[in-house]
Amino acid sequence: MRHEDGSAGDADYGRIGQSYSSYRQPDPRIAAMISEALGPAGTVLNVGAGAGSYEPLDREVTAVEPSASMRAQRPSHLAPAIDATAEHLPFADDSFDAAMASFTIHQWADLEAGLREVRRVTRGPVVILTCDPLEVETFWLNDYAPKVLSTEAKRYPSFERVAEGLGTSIDRIAVPIPLDCRDGFNEAYYGRPEMLLEPAARLSCSAWSFVTPDEANTAVAHLAADLKSGAWDSKHGALRQQPAYVGSLYLLVSSGKTNL
Repeated sequence: MRHEDGSAGDADYGRIGQSYSSYRQPDPRIAAMISEALGPAGTVLNVGAGAGSYEPLDREVTAVEPSASMRAQRPSHLAPAIDATAEHLPFADDSFDAAMASFTIHQWADLEAGLREVRRVTRGPVVILTCDPLEVETFWLNDYAPKVLSTEAKRYPSFERVAEGLGTSIDRIAVPIPLDCRDGFNEAYYGRPEMLLEPAARLSCSAWSFVTPDEANTAVAHLAADLKSGAWDSKHGALRQQPAYVGSLYLLVSSGKTNL
């Protein structure tokens, strides 16, 4: 399904993506891990590129993004993104040295078709930043917004499914999330829970768009009350000083076209 602004997945970024680039900025430490995984690639395809987070500046990047709202938020120093979807990439076989996809595969309408296409047009590594659906609901936010995280867990594909779709083995690399992470996904606020009281911060995490306003308000009121009373800090306060958090975030790296 494509939404009015062209968004091709289950989330309508024409509605929820207006402040996305303000809250979802690339974190340099996560970016460094992606860059290392891309290896020496000179040409990189970024699929589901959004506003351009994590696109390396020292390589030739071709970005693909179906949402007009997200394409409009790309900063001026990045090349404009091509209006296309992962399932129908307008490129010849083996066009790129490497490909990347950040926080996007869970939104593709046909995961297997998209992965086949990405593998088809890429000679070398495919690097995917995603979350392990088996670990999403272990985050403390599950005490307040369980439907948000259960929805999120159902959206993320298993790592086995990703490997099968690419037709290759994959390396699974846990990505530590820094305390001052600049990329505002839910787990990025592990030690800054007050951020999730901000409507725009929640709106920049697409899973919040799948619960009703009443459900979201109930979750936020519960969190706000526990922050005010000190209940959150009694249980999780040590996270405020923890320099990094290892949660559900992973890099999946397919090094080449070797069959499973």
